[in-house]
Formats: sequence, C-alpha cells, structure tokens
Amino acid sequence: MIRPFGTLDGNRIDAIRLGDASGLQVEVLTYGAILRSLSFPVRGIRRELILGFGQIEDYVRDRAYVGPVVGRFGNRIANGRFELDGHEHRLTANEGVNHLHGGVLGFSRRRWQVDGVEQNRVVLRYLSPAGEEGYPGTVDAAVTLAVEPHALAITFDATSDAPTPVNLTCHPYFNLAADKSASATAHRLRIPAAHYLPVRAGLIPTGEVAPVAGTPFDFLEERVLAPPDVATHPQLGLAGGYDHCWILSKDADCACELSSPDRDITLKMLGSGPGLQFYNGQFLARTHPTLGSGIILEPQGLPDAPNQPSFPPAILRPGAPYRARIEYRLSA
Repeated sequence: MIRPFGTLDGNRIDAIRLGDASGLQVEVLTYGAILRSLSFPVRGIRRELILGFGQIEDYVRDRAYVGPVVGRFGNRIANGRFELDGHEHRLTANEGVNHLHGGVLGFSRRRWQVDGVEQNRVVLRYLSPAGEEGYPGTVDAAVTLAVEPHALAITFDATSDAPTPVNLTCHPYFNLAADKSASATAHRLRIPAAHYLPVRAGLIPTGEVAPVAGTPFDFLEERVLAPPDVATHPQLGLAGGYDHCWILSKDADCACELSSPDRDITLKMLGSGPGLQFYNGQFLARTHPTLGSGIILEPQGLPDAPNQPSFPPAILRPGAPYRARIEYRLSA
C-alpha cells in the first residue's frame, strides 16, 4: 500500500507499507529511504519495534538519523578527507572536522524513486552525481526491502563510473519494549565478536583491533546492554557510553541478537559485515526529548576505512558492483 506522507519542495513523499496483518509489517518512506515502522504481533497485540515520527517535517528537521539509509559512506571519515589512487578528496565536514554518514545531506535527506513495488517487496533508487558531498564518481544506488512473515531483508546495490568509497547501511533506533519511554539499555544483547575498534577523539578508529575479553565490550554472552559508569573505561568516556564498531568473528552465527527487557520478543540480525556499529543512544534525548529511548545496531563495513590501510577496502570501482545485505529475523 502506498499513501502520501507529505510534500517536500513541492514534491510528494510517499509511505510504502509491506507485509500483512498476521506477521511483520514495514513502512518505508521515499524520503531518505527511511524505515519509519517495523511492527510485529506480540502476545496478540501489534508492537512497534523502532522509533519514528508521524510527519515529514520532523524527519526533515531530524539530525539524529532516525531510520534512514546512510551513505555514500555510513559512519565516519577522519578530517573529511581521503586519498584514492594518488588524489586527495575532501568531503563535507558535518561532525566537527569529520565526515559522518555521507555528509550534510548524504543519502538520508534525498528523495528516492520507487523502482518497483509489490505487496511484500519494494525497490527504491537514488542517483548520486559526481562531486556530491565531495565524492568522486556518479553512484547509482538501490535499496530493496523484502518482507516475510517473520523477517525483513534489506539489500543495498550500487555501481559507480569512477572509484569511490561506499558503505551503505540502515540507521533505525530499536526499542523492542512496549513502553518506548523506558530506557532501551535494559534490553539484552549478544554480539558474536571477539574484537572491537578502539577510537580516539571524534570517535575515529585508532587502527588498533582490540580484544573484548576482560572489557565492558564483551558481549559474546547475552547480557543487559547498559554500559557501566563511563569513568570505568577510557573508551566509554570518549563516547559517553557505547558508540563503537565490533569486528564480527569468522564463525559468527549472526551480527547480533537483541531481546526485549521482559524477553517477549527477540530480534536476530544478520549482515554482510564485517563490522557491527553499536550505539546505546546516550545522546538521543538531546535532540528528541519526547521520541523515546532507542539503540542503534548497524551491520556495515569498517569506519574510516578509506584512511585505514589495515582495514578491508571500501572502494567501489567501475565494473565491480557493490552489494551489502541486512536481515532482521523476529521471534515472539
């Protein structure tokens, strides 16, 4: 079902609903390819599992990335610059001196075109011109959402006519509890990752790959995700809690597993990785004090990869299409 959600610069923004009343239902917007709703029956009552707004104006004003596809490069690029094939490229700096989630507008504040829609599947497309936010190359990007009764698969595809960094992911704030005002840090979380990326000022990776063993970053066994006092670990102090990337273990069965505080619903997330960014939402109330509490879990490539020679490369080149995938599997 497609319905109007508002207008932007004289153009209609649509909300597209997928799924049926007996299982998972999803609503995605043609603005930012925003995942506005993800709901599932729990104990016979449909429950919303992510945070969202009711009006397009709220999404336009939003600076906390509530629900959109982020790109061309999700996460941070240090100093808004990188060198590629002997040429330096300077990107828009929208988080201090650093570049975050594709820049001032990125992919998350653009109109996406509907490239095909069915009852349980939609394809949205955005053409990003060369020079946008400072990136080289024209990128043709598409996101496909496919809904099954207990799962949502999100597939990102892209091609480029010149080498350029690409790291696409989805940025919903999860809260599986019925009461969205209660702290989402009461959820339980498992991350099958033996290592994480320590950061320096600006939350830029230092380049070190550190073991989680013996640290607050160990989520190999499910536990309540609330961070300890930030004074207990310098990395927590830098981020005000968790806002780090975990390196998924090669034998990982998933990217993460999140359970509601009373364990009445569980979300198992799969992703093409190799990383999982986890942010416990510690600053969300500063920008949206009435929205509710939520956390971010983003399967993705590694942050600042264009400037980190030891990280897996994140450069999309002509003739070698980009594809990444996220899957949310629900059980109640």
